[in-house]
Amino acid sequence: MNSLVIIGIAIVVLVSAYLFYGKWLVKTWGIDEDAETPATTLEDGNDYVPTSKFVVFCHQFSSIAGAGPVTGPIIAAMFGWLPALLWILIGGVFFGAVHDFGSLYASVKNEGKSIGLVIEKYIGKKGKSLFLLFEWIFSLLVIAAFADIVATTFNGFKVVEGVTQKVTPNAAAASISMLFIVVAILFGLFTRYCKTNGKINFVIGLVLLFGMLAVGIAFPMYFSKTIWLYVVFAYLFLASVMPMWLLMQPRDYLSSFLLISMIIGAGFGLVVQHPTMNLPAFTGFEVNGKMLFPTLFVTIACGSVSGFHSLVSSGTSSKQVKNQRDMLAISFGAMLVESLLAVIALVVVASVAVNGKLPTGTPFVIFSTNIAGFLTKFGIPNDIAMCFMTMCISALALTSLDSVARIGRMAFQEFFIKENMEQASFVRKLLVNKYVATVATLIAGYELSLGGYNNIWPLFGSANQLLAALVLISLAVFLKTTGRKGFMLWAPMCIMLAVTFTALIQAIIQILNKIFVSNTFVFKTDGLQLIVAILLMALGAMVAFNSFGKLFEKKKKSLVGSDSPL
Repeated sequence: MNSLVIIGIAIVVLVSAYLFYGKWLVKTWGIDEDAETPATTLEDGNDYVPTSKFVVFCHQFSSIAGAGPVTGPIIAAMFGWLPALLWILIGGVFFGAVHDFGSLYASVKNEGKSIGLVIEKYIGKKGKSLFLLFEWIFSLLVIAAFADIVATTFNGFKVVEGVTQKVTPNAAAASISMLFIVVAILFGLFTRYCKTNGKINFVIGLVLLFGMLAVGIAFPMYFSKTIWLYVVFAYLFLASVMPMWLLMQPRDYLSSFLLISMIIGAGFGLVVQHPTMNLPAFTGFEVNGKMLFPTLFVTIACGSVSGFHSLVSSGTSSKQVKNQRDMLAISFGAMLVESLLAVIALVVVASVAVNGKLPTGTPFVIFSTNIAGFLTKFGIPNDIAMCFMTMCISALALTSLDSVARIGRMAFQEFFIKENMEQASFVRKLLVNKYVATVATLIAGYELSLGGYNNIWPLFGSANQLLAALVLISLAVFLKTTGRKGFMLWAPMCIMLAVTFTALIQAIIQILNKIFVSNTFVFKTDGLQLIVAILLMALGAMVAFNSFGKLFEKKKKSLVGSDSPL
């Protein structure tokens, strides 16, 4: 089949989903355009900052569009392009977009609280504590996986036949990324104190983007992966403690130009070349010893449904929403754009397959190399195109990294916060301190990152989807308790629970086989994964049991208030 037909079908499905299903959800759950949002009532200049719809959309999209939309579809293409495409479209609309919108909606309706604190209100303190612990452990997995990805991408050296060579595209991408951080701070100060309008900010943002690309390409930064890992964690500390408007908001705003340009460039390239899908539509239910269920549904997370998105929606985005009418575009809309990116990644890998076999190399190399090839068709030199794509790949991971570091810090704090902190012990007050919470989170994430991206990613995928299932259950409780319809969440939450518990059990069995069968067990990688996998399963089971108990109990009365349509 021609790749252009696939892209066309995807666009029609996703646009129709937004116009009909998304608008139906808004009408069913209800919004109040005249109500003040938490960003306004609780404005503190740090986390709660009322912001325009486009800027919050940029933050949401940049944060959720991590490595997943590229990695997942390319790996899952081993089952054929059709199963992957169906899961991206069906999952993206009926699982992911509803999950993301529901998370943002519940948070905005509850003073911008994170999902963990929303659970405390509607399910109980025990459910909150279990969920926050799960959320924190999950954040560590994301930090570890994405930090390793970024440091590897920035590595300015490679060894070929014993000879160390410089890798200019990587070094240039690293240089541009460092410029992004400095320029983002200056841009944040400019937009906050100069009070310019959105159009002027847009033009300035474009000029800054081209300027940073030019300077970064001219002055690449050659450092090893180890050095860049230290730099990344230093940046994460700053991103976790600095005010949203000063670093993360402007950085995500500028990064979104880069990511959207990548999608548009890839789209134009596919239109011009319209390659044929050289991969079979379906290769079988078992490939390389892996079954379609649950592998496909865990491998493609971002692009279909991802629990990480709920942490962004309720952790940072909900505290920036200026009007409730903006919520659909920010969450539902950003999810559908990410699904489109996943479809593009799938089409790219299927179009460059040879004799029905996937090309060799990592998903990032496959994607960036071939999109760069598309860009050269527009007269862009190959070196610049490769540098641009390398920068885009690092931006995909780095924008998710800074968000999850902040979210992990907040989960750590919320776990130890109690109602009357004035009477709390010194140790509890110390653990609630944002600097202490940030350091504790980043140290744990760093230790896990030493195991490498390839070792962490399978466990991350299972944990991510289990988080989505738990959030969907919690949202169902919220909707029921506040008198809203939640039947659209039932099928997604049950399916995701089945998928993730199956995947986690398989992961544990594989690690146990390394201990008792192959004798290849390494504690630094396999041991930590085994501990985390067992913890995730136990916590997930307890949260699910606690939430289902609340969901099925007889409804005595609704919580009528600002979060209720009654």
